[in-house]
Amino acid sequence: MRILITAPYNEQGQQLLAERLGEVIYRPWKDKGTAYNESELISLISETKADALITEHDHVTRKVIETYPDLQFIGVCRGTPSNVSLGTAAAANIPVFHTPARNAQAVAEMFIATVIDFLRHVFDGCEWLEGKNWGEGAHTSYLQFKGNELAGKTIGMVGFGAVGQRIAKMVENFPCNIRFYDPYLMEYNPVYVKTSLEDIFKNCDIVSVHLPVNESTVGMITKDLIATMKPDAIFVNTARASVVIREDLLYALENKLIRGAILDVFDHEPPDEIDYKIIGLSNVLATPHIAGATHEVEDHHVTIMNDKILNWFVQKN
Repeated sequence: MRILITAPYNEQGQQLLAERLGEVIYRPWKDKGTAYNESELISLISETKADALITEHDHVTRKVIETYPDLQFIGVCRGTPSNVSLGTAAAANIPVFHTPARNAQAVAEMFIATVIDFLRHVFDGCEWLEGKNWGEGAHTSYLQFKGNELAGKTIGMVGFGAVGQRIAKMVENFPCNIRFYDPYLMEYNPVYVKTSLEDIFKNCDIVSVHLPVNESTVGMITKDLIATMKPDAIFVNTARASVVIREDLLYALENKLIRGAILDVFDHEPPDEIDYKIIGLSNVLATPHIAGATHEVEDHHVTIMNDKILNWFVQKN
């Protein structure tokens, strides 16, 4: 078998696949700077005579799969295989593997870092300091940038998959109280409280979104929910922007209906005018979709992907 890998993949992971399954051809998309588009991917599979594909962000479209319906598998090094035409793959009986939880630690750490930065006015304080605003009053900064502790806060998770549960585990000993809304999760640590979506927004100090994008989640968070949040509550979204009606969030932020927002995702990337309007607000801490961007994430997805592929071949044979 010839396996084309366009995702970032460490040498140890490549070697294991080569030893167990055959030849590995490594053409990471990062070397060219952008994901392979449809035509580029079709050409690359033809050039390498690949029998299987492990990708990350490349456009594995219907045309790609119909051009190569005999691929033995498609691996997607992402939390969801959203760049693959899953229906076409299913019709061709091509298994599709992905790597849920690959970035759970990275996103959880980013959540804690940015929430604490927000609560403690860290970036405002840094800007004030760099502006040489420290006068003779020794207690000026102490009074001006006095913030809040994360300890004691009630955090509400909208979606309680790998990322939400990792955050909960990391903050429960601050201590923080954890509530979550996830109608699909039946088994969970009883220290966490399963509740309604309405309760999350109405009663939590921090509301954090951890939803995938599908027909039931797009536009799910509207002004009706946001309007019920406490005036000093913080809204956090490190998942997907499309689950929130951004105009409703913008209205709440502009009118100081809530304390503020921490956002890592936007409706348009690069942002459009409305996105930048949100990003520029004084009560918004915005980062450029980097919550899951660590070097370690690439090692995590290699481990998860190799386990899935090799276990599948063991079961198959």
